Amino acid sequence: MFKSELRKKYKALRAELPSDFIESQSLAIANQLLSLDIWDKTYFHLFLSISEQKEIDTEFILHVLAGKDKEVVVSKSDFTTHKMTHFLLTENTKFIKNAYNIPEPLDGIEVPVSKIEVVFVPLLAFDNKGNRVGYGKGFYDAFLSECNPETIKIGLSLFDAEPIIEDTSDIDVSLDYCVTPGRIYEF
Repeated sequence: MFKSELRKKYKALRAELPSDFIESQSLAIANQLLSLDIWDKTYFHLFLSISEQKEIDTEFILHVLAGKDKEVVVSKSDFTTHKMTHFLLTENTKFIKNAYNIPEPLDGIEVPVSKIEVVFVPLLAFDNKGNRVGYGKGFYDAFLSECNPETIKIGLSLFDAEPIIEDTSDIDVSLDYCVTPGRIYEF
């Protein structure tokens, strides 16, 4: 399938999901993450869920990271440049939802991309080769292309892999893993 078809398909599928299902599946994903060999790292980038888009609830992952005393990095998006600025999450971090309902930090301690060791990547769909489909703005591809080659990129999905995304391009950055409620895909 093509990206545009996959976006339409998975937005429709997610729209049908009840909130209690999303909550239980999000917890299952957080539990799956515990078996990955990533916990020796320090700086973890986590997206904050857009509840209106029925995304995986990353609150459970946030609790795991806090329990393991990890440094959590969150981002703010600039829709004119399509770049993200990354901030350390602290107890004093204040959030506001942007025009797309993405919770973003107002300000804080900026973290350079070079420090980020693990990135949890939002997506609508992914395939068996580790390609992903996001919302189509290119924020994460730009961000991931700036990361160190050894940065671990982990997609989080409520659904299993598609066989193939037919229209990938050179600017698409593939995942190292994708974690679903029932399985860990390694690429």
